[in-house]
Amino acid sequence: MDLSLVPWRATRYPGVDVHFYASDRQRGRVLALIRMAPGCGYPAHRHRGEEHVLVLQGGYRDEAGEHVAGQFVRYEDRSEHAPVAIAGDRACVLLALAHEGVALLD
Repeated sequence: MDLSLVPWRATRYPGVDVHFYASDRQRGRVLALIRMAPGCGYPAHRHRGEEHVLVLQGGYRDEAGEHVAGQFVRYEDRSEHAPVAIAGDRACVLLALAHEGVALLD
């Protein structure tokens, strides 16, 4: 997959872009590619339902440890984390399936 061809959309979080493949707003279910520039991350949030993540490029750290390209990560319902891309020369790119959405913990 040539990630430079993905039609990324900037988010309100610096260095974090997204491309939605599918979303069901009623259920909160989302299938998306997420790109985080090195050192950038998504704010702390709690999962509503399971989330499944496949790390496609680079890696990130969160409360569960470090996750790098090729790893599959599963987050349980009501789990909380704040992922931040590992510093380096490559962005972290994830394929994420959030079954019931997330709640930000601001």
